[in-house]
Amino acid sequence: MKIHHTAVCTWDMDTSLRFWQDGLGFVQKMDTSFDGDWPTLFGARQQRLRSIFLGDPDIEESGIVELVEFSGGMADAPTPPSEPAIGFFLVSVYLQIEPTLARLASLSLGGTPARISLEGGVQMAVVHDPNGVTVELIDHGEG
Repeated sequence: MKIHHTAVCTWDMDTSLRFWQDGLGFVQKMDTSFDGDWPTLFGARQQRLRSIFLGDPDIEESGIVELVEFSGGMADAPTPPSEPAIGFFLVSVYLQIEPTLARLASLSLGGTPARISLEGGVQMAVVHDPNGVTVELIDHGEG
């Protein structure tokens, strides 16, 4: 068994794409709109949604982030808790932190990163996507 993808509902697809593609370096693998009984399955307002799959086309097992935009809109997201809480926590990504944080800053995305260094020199940072999703960046140490 393996997890296929993680979905993020977005209020602004263009801004979300700038964060995930231009900021973090994900590559678009699919962009499609389709109808389904999303009101029954997800409580959506309408039966149409747009789905964009993002990932690394060179490493299939790297996983997929799906950006979802429901026709008819969605309810506003609750304010993220100020400390860890039960439920969804974060999306964790291995990448090069310094150039990623520089790209995010140049795009005015991600917010002010929180940063730590673990024993052995592993660098980590936390930023937030435009929808408030916490994104953990772990430096993979490759040049």
